[in-house]
Amino acid sequence: MKKKMLALMMAGMVLSLAGCTGNEGAAAPAGETAEQETAGQETATEDKTASSDKVWKIATDTSFKPFEYTDDNGNFVGIDMDILAAVAEDQGFEYEVQVLGWDASIAACQAGQADGMIAGASITDERKESGWIFSDGYYDANQSMAVEASSDIDGFDDLKGKSVAVKTGTMSASYAESLADEYGFTVTYFEDSPTMYQAVVGGQVAATFDDTPIMASNIKDTGIAMKIVDGTGNDPAAYGFAIFNADNQELVDMFNAGLANIKANGTYDEIIAKYLGE
Repeated sequence: MKKKMLALMMAGMVLSLAGCTGNEGAAAPAGETAEQETAGQETATEDKTASSDKVWKIATDTSFKPFEYTDDNGNFVGIDMDILAAVAEDQGFEYEVQVLGWDASIAACQAGQADGMIAGASITDERKESGWIFSDGYYDANQSMAVEASSDIDGFDDLKGKSVAVKTGTMSASYAESLADEYGFTVTYFEDSPTMYQAVVGGQVAATFDDTPIMASNIKDTGIAMKIVDGTGNDPAAYGFAIFNADNQELVDMFNAGLANIKANGTYDEIIAKYLGE
């Protein structure tokens, strides 16, 4: 980077000096060969290319294990992070991850403060109609209900008069909302999955709705006293990488091309197996 900045500064100085002559269209000064002039043009072209290099800003959630979370060593890891890294390497682009949380990631993309978002976002027609622009799907997941481990709730019929926890603005929230009137329960909103899981364990709510692989991973890895209720899952939908500005279509195109390549060469399967098993 220092080399790039130095080259740009030198190029700027040369252009400034040239401008002082008041004769921008003049031939090369006496003593400067045609080869030197050509070399200078090539250098300017290279500098222009270097200055157009982009580091894409990618927003994500704070904790959506196993797709994004902080491991025991303090590293931010997960399926989404590994897929993003593999795709970027395959396509040769640079990026930086902004760990913002679900709602804040959406807001940052909509405000132009981030270029794209990867956070286990389900691809839906409703989201497309509201301005989301999705990549191809990279993982199929559904939503289901979980309760405290010793709970006797074994289906939606047992939720009448009770409250359930959901994460704001998610597919699991929409799923719970679609059932609330039919089964007579109320919906309580949280900003992240770990907080609503604790509400279930602590008895503040009777159940929670969330993406099935997320709950299964948390129960397995943390030993949290919850269980997924059989028969409560909906139809699966694909997760997608998303942008909110059509000017960033290049980023989606690169993601799609890279995703296809890492699926073809086996990298994708290795990532999934790393976090979810074979």
